[in-house]
Amino acid sequence: MAEVKKGVLDELEKRGLVKQVVYEDDLKAMLDSGPQSFYIGFDPTADSLHVGHFMQMILAKRLQDAGHRPIILIGGGTAMIGDPSGRTDMRSMMTKETIEHNVECFKKQMARFIRFEGENGAILVNNADWLLDLNYIDFLREIGACFSVNKMLTAECYKQRLEKGLTFLEFNYMLMQSYDFLVLNRKYGCVLQCGGDDQWSNMLAGADLIRRKEQKAAFAITFALLTTSEGKKMGKTAKGAVWLDAEKTSPYDFFQYWRNTNDADVEKVFRYLTFLPVEEIEELTKYNDERMNAAKERLAYELTKLVHGEAEAEAALKKAHAAFSGDAENMPTAVIGQDVKTVVDALVTIKAAPSKGEARRLIQGGGISVDNTKITDINAVLTDSQIANGFVLQKGKKNFWKVTVE
Repeated sequence: MAEVKKGVLDELEKRGLVKQVVYEDDLKAMLDSGPQSFYIGFDPTADSLHVGHFMQMILAKRLQDAGHRPIILIGGGTAMIGDPSGRTDMRSMMTKETIEHNVECFKKQMARFIRFEGENGAILVNNADWLLDLNYIDFLREIGACFSVNKMLTAECYKQRLEKGLTFLEFNYMLMQSYDFLVLNRKYGCVLQCGGDDQWSNMLAGADLIRRKEQKAAFAITFALLTTSEGKKMGKTAKGAVWLDAEKTSPYDFFQYWRNTNDADVEKVFRYLTFLPVEEIEELTKYNDERMNAAKERLAYELTKLVHGEAEAEAALKKAHAAFSGDAENMPTAVIGQDVKTVVDALVTIKAAPSKGEARRLIQGGGISVDNTKITDINAVLTDSQIANGFVLQKGKKNFWKVTVE
């Protein structure tokens, strides 16, 4: 039996990660007594993990590094229904082929964070393997009989949807997620489910189902959601989600996203997503002046290194320094076509602005410069020289692109 690092739950609480726990003292004792199997679920609703998933993968890594075995559950079955938690509308259903493609993409990305070999190597499972062939009558008799509709309707994930309409399809989600936990408990001895705090009702139901059906201890723990100080979920930009796939969000853009973290959120993100000691984090983030910029740069570097590797983190750091110093040789590059004639069109083409309307607003606000000259005319056109030789486009104080025309 592998040794475990004791006090892992205390460490998570110290970092401010833990929100709710079932039987906390018993869970701490179990985690300290020896290796335990735990699971975290991911619905494959896209072909890449994003920043929200990143949070879950880091948590799985923390528990694995403490000696416990992760079970990564891909919701190939539940994704065919859709989870109502945290949503105001019904999630569109995907085809089986799309789900299978997304699962394969997830597997490759997860290997960057989770070790799948060795004594406590992670196990990757897909709940489609047991959900798609379920006999409905048998499922109702074994699992449905354990759930009170009255109690289910008090769950926050359902209460939020009742006003707009909750389909019976979605109402089944809690039963299926609970059944996942039961299957993993029976097959792998899984005793703990981990997830975001918006999953609390579903996770609580799963732990209760195991205790009722198996007369065994089962636990659930929810972690804080990755939100800004204003309560908005992190991981969204004007271009869309911040992905872990380098083809969807480049390592440099990933670096810049974290480099631009609001001052009020820097310490929290350090605590949640990096492996720096809490004492070092407190030292880095104790300033309320320009020294916070050094902390933001360190944050961006550490997270880019975790996701894309040290070489990409170094390259992103070098590009960022080049952009701030005006070093065009090492500045991030972008290419536009000969048909792009205006500054507005250039901004949209290189994705510095999501729309022409936003590009015009940036110009009107004084936030755009071309070759160190502030643009004040929303109809400004590129000069013949700029089209022939390229130009440096600046957005705000922090974002630079060396643009070439082909």
